[in-house]
Amino acid sequence: MSAEPLEIHLDDQDLGRSLRRDVRVGLSAGQKWLPPKWFYDTRGSELFDEITRLPEYYPTRAERAVLAERAAEIAELTAAKTLIELGSGSSEKTRLLLDAFVRAGGLGTFVPLDVSVSALRGSTTTLAADYPGLRVRGIVGDFTRHLDRLPTGGRRLVIFLGGTVGNLLPVERAEFLARMRAALEVGDWLLVGADLVKDPAVIVPAYDDAAGVTAEFNRNVLRVLNRELGADLDPEAFAHVALWDPEHEWIEMRLRAERPMRVRVLDLDVGFAAGEDLRTEVSAKFRPEGITGELDSAGFRAERFWTDPDGLFGVTLARAG
Repeated sequence: MSAEPLEIHLDDQDLGRSLRRDVRVGLSAGQKWLPPKWFYDTRGSELFDEITRLPEYYPTRAERAVLAERAAEIAELTAAKTLIELGSGSSEKTRLLLDAFVRAGGLGTFVPLDVSVSALRGSTTTLAADYPGLRVRGIVGDFTRHLDRLPTGGRRLVIFLGGTVGNLLPVERAEFLARMRAALEVGDWLLVGADLVKDPAVIVPAYDDAAGVTAEFNRNVLRVLNRELGADLDPEAFAHVALWDPEHEWIEMRLRAERPMRVRVLDLDVGFAAGEDLRTEVSAKFRPEGITGELDSAGFRAERFWTDPDGLFGVTLARAG
């Protein structure tokens, strides 16, 4: 079965408006910040794929271990007819689930949602060829804005992997989970991958690898601003910083100005003092009871919680109540 034409709810103009809005707000703030979604142009996606293969970066391997062990159980428990993936990218880990659902029988449709037209077009074409009995329907959209565009009907399982839920601040997470619950029917399922609280000596190197790949990934957001907005930022004038915040139990990636500078971005004249930080990502780490509590507050009931053998990463299967 061939992939269906992409359903597009985002275009280049929409993405451009969103980027300009985020830059205006973030670079005008007292503590400057940018959202992590702007890392992922073509180069940024390539760098992140490289990061996932680094020895320090445990989350991808740990989550894959959980899915490899539990995919058949997930397929049996949910008996989903439609599988929906938020922020799908290449859907590489999702193949573990797709294989299990195909073996179990009953799955009819796979719906990957991602902001990238090119990534989605490539992955849907490949998946349709590899799973000929499956209807593949790609949606170009933002999971923080387009949950109301998800297909309805049938028993659905939404998967949100990679620890991406931790990139949302607590208020944003609560809003996202509430919208997710509103988009689902009673009895539908949600599978969430979340990195767990552990020794910072394990966490920090995952965001500050010895080879410097994460540093290059972090600086890539400045290259995106230069290319898309005509900014004059010097990426090499910023040092990559990864900091563990024990109070919030999250890690922050920052870009630290190594000298005083003034830069032009849009119509903004932005000053950086030497040593001033630009926050580019927050990645929250979770305790099992925290995940369960947040899901419960949004109207979900956690049915299963699994970790990899080393207890580094958690995967929660919850049902809409």
